[in-house]
Amino acid sequence: MRKVAVRKAEEDVKASVGKLVGELGGFKKFVKQGDTVLIKPNYNTADDPPASTSLDFLQAAVELCFEAGAGKVIVGESSMFSMFDHSDFTRNTLCEACVYDLEKLPLKPEVYIFDEHDWVKKKIEEGKYLKKVSVPKLMDEVDRIILLPCCKTHHIAQFTGALKIIVGFMKPKERIKLHTGDSVPEKVAEMNTIYKPDLIIMDARKCFISGGPAKGEVREPGLLLASEGRVAIDIEAVKIIQGYSGNSLEGLKPEEMRQIKHAIELGIE
Repeated sequence: MRKVAVRKAEEDVKASVGKLVGELGGFKKFVKQGDTVLIKPNYNTADDPPASTSLDFLQAAVELCFEAGAGKVIVGESSMFSMFDHSDFTRNTLCEACVYDLEKLPLKPEVYIFDEHDWVKKKIEEGKYLKKVSVPKLMDEVDRIILLPCCKTHHIAQFTGALKIIVGFMKPKERIKLHTGDSVPEKVAEMNTIYKPDLIIMDARKCFISGGPAKGEVREPGLLLASEGRVAIDIEAVKIIQGYSGNSLEGLKPEEMRQIKHAIELGIE
């Protein structure tokens, strides 16, 4: 299983993230000179962290990618499904979360709304619960993908972290079907077979120990995690949540939680 770096967050978030990723070899291991980097945060809604990605955490990742040599950094997102104009909903979510403030940086990222661009259909070769899925064409066009999941429980999928963040890559109308029936955790795992992110950095300064994904009971571990492995970092995050009394994951073995168990069965790291 992949190594998971864990650090206590310092007041200087950027310095903390830099030191954290340094334990895995540093940003220059993951971002090469001139690379186009896609950063996927968690803005399903604009609710306060840990429901959504903290802006200082996102800014730190953007700046560190540029400093490692990235030629272009894209912050890509598609928010919670809306029956109305979904691209407007995502744009409004990102506006409310102040994500567009990042465009004022000296080296500014491109804020990219998946809903306004092309999608490609991917066949899930090993899919038992999910046979195909539409994802942004952009995923095939960038050099690197970095995930910035939050650390939180989820009232349907039990937990949402590095594995479940892939739902934000899914074409909005397909998410309705994804969330029907009793196989949401397995569908999430199977969707993860279509790609391999280069790096995951998780903000666990705050976490939900119950509820979620938008509202929940908050605790403050004050931690940051990083890994090349989605399964490994999610297992570590579940253990952090389970360290608090009253958590909704109590008594569960992380490796036996359906989302993680099926990912392991599929050979996902």
